[in-house]
Parts: sequence; C-alpha cells; structure tokens
Amino acid sequence: MTAKIAPCLWFDGRAEEAAAFYVSIFPDSRVTHVVRSPTDTPGAKAGSVILVEFSLSGQSFQALNGGPHDAFNDAISLSANCADQAEVDRLWDALSADGGRPVQCGWLKDKFGVSWQIVPEAMMTMLRGEDPEPSRRAMEAMMQMVKLDIAELKRAYQVAGAQSSSETAED
Repeated sequence: MTAKIAPCLWFDGRAEEAAAFYVSIFPDSRVTHVVRSPTDTPGAKAGSVILVEFSLSGQSFQALNGGPHDAFNDAISLSANCADQAEVDRLWDALSADGGRPVQCGWLKDKFGVSWQIVPEAMMTMLRGEDPEPSRRAMEAMMQMVKLDIAELKRAYQVAGAQSSSETAED
C-alpha cells in the first residue's frame, strides 16, 4: 500500500543505493518497489531505475533519479527521534560514515548530502517543559554540541534545581 503523502528525495543516479543504505540503518524498514523507466528521461535512461519506494520505520519515502539539476540543502531535513544515547550514537555513526559529515546541534549530512537531525527524545521532553529556564539551559548546551550528548543536556537542564535545593538546605 502506498502512503497518501511520502517525501520524495531527488538523487543523481544513486536512488537505489540511497534507499538500500537507509533501510539498512533503521529497524522496520524495507524497499517496497523499484520502478524502471519505460523511456529516456533527464534523470534515467530507458530500463534504468527511476524511482525507488521504501519505508523507514514505517514512514513511506520515494527516491527519484532526477538527474544533476538540484542538490540537497538544509531547507529540508529528516529528523530521527532516538530513545537513548546508544541509538543517537548508532544512527550518528551510520549516517555520517563514508563521506557524511557532522554539522552542529545534532545535525549531519549523510554521504548523499541529505540533512539529518539526530534528536534524543529526552531533548524534546526538556524543550517542552513548563519552566522556560531549564529549557533555555538545555537549548544553550545543545547549541554548543555537534552530536548531542543526553547526559550533558540533562546536567544543563537540571543544574538550577540542584542549586535551588542546596540554597534551600543552607538557609
């Protein structure tokens, strides 16, 4: 079954390679269909792969061999929510391997130039907190990081609570 809406990523001849790479990284992922072009197009010759449909953790995607006309940029990124530091580390290492590169604040570009945000669920919980002061501290800590470190983010988030408790204890 095809999703009603699926992001379509534009590649220059590497759609099948990219889809295979992505499905190898995320659990519950698979290539669902490979479409060969029935005629020559700007991005593919007749008989070559023009479109790859795949799912990553249940989310439908398409990879199109559209040709060299457009390159990826930061205007669109894929955000991967991570349960813990081990998952952050695993996804970070896999997606930044073989020519990918770290950026900042949990962002990286993979070897195809696609921008990714590797986001710990704990970070989102901190940012959604009702008290803006700990959220600000966590955000400021995040802005100093490349790959996000959950323990450091939690320390920044909790530091005032610890100070308030010690000040209260001293009074």
